Amino acid sequence: MKSALTCLFVVAVSAVTLAQDAVKVAPTHYKVVLENAAVRVLRITYAAGEKSAMHQHPDSIVVPLSASKVKFTLPDGKTQDSEMANEVAQYTPAGVHSPTNVGAGVDAVLVEFKTAAPGKATLPTARPGMTMKVLAEGPRAVAQRVTAAPNFAEAAGTTHEYDQVVIALGATDQMSLSIGGKPARTKWARGDAEFIGRGVAHEAKNTGGKPFDFVIISIK
Repeated sequence: MKSALTCLFVVAVSAVTLAQDAVKVAPTHYKVVLENAAVRVLRITYAAGEKSAMHQHPDSIVVPLSASKVKFTLPDGKTQDSEMANEVAQYTPAGVHSPTNVGAGVDAVLVEFKTAAPGKATLPTARPGMTMKVLAEGPRAVAQRVTAAPNFAEAAGTTHEYDQVVIALGATDQMSLSIGGKPARTKWARGDAEFIGRGVAHEAKNTGGKPFDFVIISIK
């Protein structure tokens, strides 16, 4: 009997844990853009007045693609108001909450970090052909707004010691990115994201002859 009760308890706890995943409890608001062993990248959308059930996120960086105003209800019933400008970023530690959109709308990209602990890679403060501005930083990663110069290029075979999530801030066909020898991506919509793993050979080039803005989240 004890064994059966233990099994039922484990199943119940597991069910609660699964129910707390944002994609499972609020699939209309959280869509998986990409996922691997290092990160899960979500696109978040809430219309005016919409809310979702209580759920959890690991350590994350959020990049709003529109100005947003959200009220977060915490497990203890307390609330926190958050207002973020368009195309800023914020590092948020792991936590549980229920968001309610109290503004006009929410459109954002959320990068969740999946490793058990932060890495030890040294993250760049400058890179050739890029103008970089720090938007948010934490123990796991740094988010930077990047302007790629018209002559920006990384030769085939380029590698870095850190992971990167690249997020387009506008629609363009002037940025070419090939990762791991795969065909280059040349079409980007606002909010599109790509992952470049540490040590993975890639090639990138601004092919449009004019500056282009995006966000790079560099992960230790």
